[in-house]
Amino acid sequence: MNLANKLTILRIFLVPIFMIFLLSKIPYGVPIAAGIFIVAAITDTLDGYVARKRNEITNFGKFMDPLADKLLVSAALISLVQMGRLSAWMVVVIIAREFTISILRAVAAAEGIVIAASWWGKAKTITQIIAIIAILLDNFPFKYINFPFDMIMMWVSVIFTIISGIDYIIINKHVLKY
Repeated sequence: MNLANKLTILRIFLVPIFMIFLLSKIPYGVPIAAGIFIVAAITDTLDGYVARKRNEITNFGKFMDPLADKLLVSAALISLVQMGRLSAWMVVVIIAREFTISILRAVAAAEGIVIAASWWGKAKTITQIIAIIAILLDNFPFKYINFPFDMIMMWVSVIFTIISGIDYIIINKHVLKY
């Protein structure tokens, strides 16, 4: 088990801990949950960097890294809906895109085709993480100047989610063979 895979497993283990702090009535639970989310998001960047730098890319990592990302982001988004801090339709759009592209990648993989992450996909992930952190932190520090940074970033992430999904489908339509 290499370091990159250990970081991926750590991210998966952080998901329930994040949710416990986020959804319980523990004092300062939400800011602690935000800190856990930030640490988990950093492990996402770090595990890929470590795997490439050390030339330790594994099939386990190729499978588990995107799964860990989807678990973390989905858990955060669904919890934010439950808390009344995010509209459900936005989360449905994001999760529907994730299912669609995951299935497209699985079909491609069955044919020996690897669908690499695109610029749009990376932008989608970055804006989702920024939006989630901003919402978790109750739009701090922007709330003091009455600027809805958290919701603007959420809208941007939804737009990037849609564009990246369409981009993946158009570029890889040959995989679908309809």
